[in-house]
Amino acid sequence: MTIHWCGTGLSAIPGLRRLIAAGRPVTVWNRTADKARAAVGDLTDDIRTFDMDALESVLAKGDVVVSMLPGDHHVPLATLCIAKGAHFVSSSYIAPEMRALDDAAREAGVALVNEVGLDPGIDHLMAHDLVAAYRASPAYAPDNVISFTSYCGGIPKNANAFRYKFSWSPLGVLKALRSPSRSLKDFSELRVDRPWDAISAYSAPLPQPETFEVYPNRDSLPFMADYRFDPAWTVRDFVRGTLRLNGWAEAWADVFAEIETLSGAAGEARLREMSEGFWRDNAYGPAEDDPDRVVLFVSLKAEKGGRPVWHQTWAMDAWGDVRGTAMARLVSIPVALAVEAVLNREIPVGVHPAPHDPKLVARWLDEVGHLAQHLERVDHLLKG
Repeated sequence: MTIHWCGTGLSAIPGLRRLIAAGRPVTVWNRTADKARAAVGDLTDDIRTFDMDALESVLAKGDVVVSMLPGDHHVPLATLCIAKGAHFVSSSYIAPEMRALDDAAREAGVALVNEVGLDPGIDHLMAHDLVAAYRASPAYAPDNVISFTSYCGGIPKNANAFRYKFSWSPLGVLKALRSPSRSLKDFSELRVDRPWDAISAYSAPLPQPETFEVYPNRDSLPFMADYRFDPAWTVRDFVRGTLRLNGWAEAWADVFAEIETLSGAAGEARLREMSEGFWRDNAYGPAEDDPDRVVLFVSLKAEKGGRPVWHQTWAMDAWGDVRGTAMARLVSIPVALAVEAVLNREIPVGVHPAPHDPKLVARWLDEVGHLAQHLERVDHLLKG
């Protein structure tokens, strides 16, 4: 069984190298083969120029296709996998078109695994762990009031005036700023058209307390079911969001104002122009000299009578070092873990996000502990 790893961008390399170094049979596909050779040529000669027809000609039953390509490639690759009886792994969110492949994947006996990167991915594992721990605790009661928050951000370890640096094309970041979000706040649904309309402060439970700016993103509400929330629970807050350095909103005020005015083809062209400028002026340098930083905080709190009876938070802090960027480690190593789990038949057939199986959750979080400089499950009641 061969692993077909498609895409060798900035966030793909550590996981790919892990699989090759472990002796797994891996074929590396990239739109520019020379770039792939520069990244992993010291480990393998099996590097090919990516082409759907070429991949189809060699893809065999039981193989695994990993897509670290842009999102519009995922569904066509997953569809090809179903036709060939191969499995599929991606770090991206499950699009409706991907979810629609569930029946066909089950019939073909293949797993289409998504949301196994950083966010989404590691955050899911933390949420599953917290919900399971809460359900097993003496504090659990069906009538408790629940609050859940999950905030993740890639930020510069050494702050710059722009309060942000880019580890990949800024265009995706700019487009995300135009996306609405949906979450729960104070028992009511909160819909926000633009992130900057819902920025708040978050005090992170790190060894040295630190405050960040946070805002909700995407649609948080479907994840209540994925995280095994009981439909009968009373939920005060439920938000999955993005985290930024303090001062980010002020530094980006002019960007927000301009984005509001953009529309149509001219607007898309201007976004691309802005992206090129940001990439030129605010991209990271070498990881050892200009380290990135990734912070992730996933929290679950239960209250009874207005008093907390259970409150824990997974707190992760990681930064670039001699191993490369934190973002690359934390995106691609979980992808490699998912590939290993698929090959070991530890993930069932069908379309799935990051696993909720307690054994896999514990094993993967243990691996994350080796990737991050700080990982802790904080019990706020004990600390308080």
